[in-house]
Amino acid sequence: MTTPPPLPVWADRVLLPLVCLAVALGCAGVVVWLVGQSPLQVMGVLLDGAFGSQRGFCYVLYYATTFVFTGLAVAVAFHGGLFNIGGEGQAVLGGLATGLVALWLSPYLPAWLMLPLMVLAGALGGAVWAAVPGYLQAYRGSHIVITTIMFNFIAASVLVYVMVHLVRASGSMAIESAPFAASAKLPSMQTAMGWLGVGWVGSPLNLSFFLALAASVGVYLFLWRSRSGYQLRVVGTSPGAAQYAGIAVPRQVVASMALSGALAGLVGMNEISGVSGRLLLEFVSGAGFTGIGVALMGRNHPVGIVLASVLFGALFQGGAEVSFEVPGFGRDMVVMLQGFIVLFSGAMSYVIAPWVSRALVGLRFLGGRLLPTTAKGHAGG
Repeated sequence: MTTPPPLPVWADRVLLPLVCLAVALGCAGVVVWLVGQSPLQVMGVLLDGAFGSQRGFCYVLYYATTFVFTGLAVAVAFHGGLFNIGGEGQAVLGGLATGLVALWLSPYLPAWLMLPLMVLAGALGGAVWAAVPGYLQAYRGSHIVITTIMFNFIAASVLVYVMVHLVRASGSMAIESAPFAASAKLPSMQTAMGWLGVGWVGSPLNLSFFLALAASVGVYLFLWRSRSGYQLRVVGTSPGAAQYAGIAVPRQVVASMALSGALAGLVGMNEISGVSGRLLLEFVSGAGFTGIGVALMGRNHPVGIVLASVLFGALFQGGAEVSFEVPGFGRDMVVMLQGFIVLFSGAMSYVIAPWVSRALVGLRFLGGRLLPTTAKGHAGG
């Protein structure tokens, strides 16, 4: 069998993810049927829970906001030739920095100064935590996958220590800090829309949603419209060619990891500043690992990552509705569906891609056979 040609850019970024998603949904539907449930009923409840009401869709966008940050973090490192699976720990340290700055300074600073400081603190905390594995990879030869895995566990331990021994609210059994002052709380979307005279349903969705969109635009401009981004992508594509061209490869490795960690560190603005208004122990809850699936599904492009984040947000929100509405269908089944999407968008995409390429070649062949005949008949008529 001849090797099919590579997919065009549009097919690789649009068609292939859609085919992978369809295959994943089909496989999940078979599993749902095998356990005695109706795939159509489950899918209907999931879609209605995610998109059937304004409140449900707001929850989708709330989840998607966090996934945009972690998905972009994975994508930036990927374009630098690195597989950063430490987004969980980087989000934890970034959120910890965000929360500590809020606890220390929010009673004294106004919101217009406090909120930008929290953004900078979160980005800096995540960047520093990610730059260490980047340095070890660039200058000591340590494998980035191993070090980022280990740093996830270290970050979790650091957060537990700080929460239990340093910032835990006095007299409280819950492992959480005291509430922030009002200046450290991002306005909800309901509040922001109220400023414009627009009625909006109450939900966790807040203004960090626009921060996520701004981060997506910034990543695109950096990677594809700047010299530094071009150098980073060259290093990710061919470190040898980059070094021959005079690009400092180790410096780019550290820089790509630092930028990746900075993006993951912004998760705290959504979860801590936008929703809880205090520092919590479980504010990341696996979002760093979900970002890997988001980046794979979005083909490591900001536009694709935003769309994939909405998809995963719909799975989270719709899955919660399914677990309530469908008897015998637990949350674990929704996790299974997410696993199928990650599987077919990641490793299995290399299996599916040749079939998609052959299908496109076949369609072009049929078009070449049919169009001339139709044209001749039209001319003869």
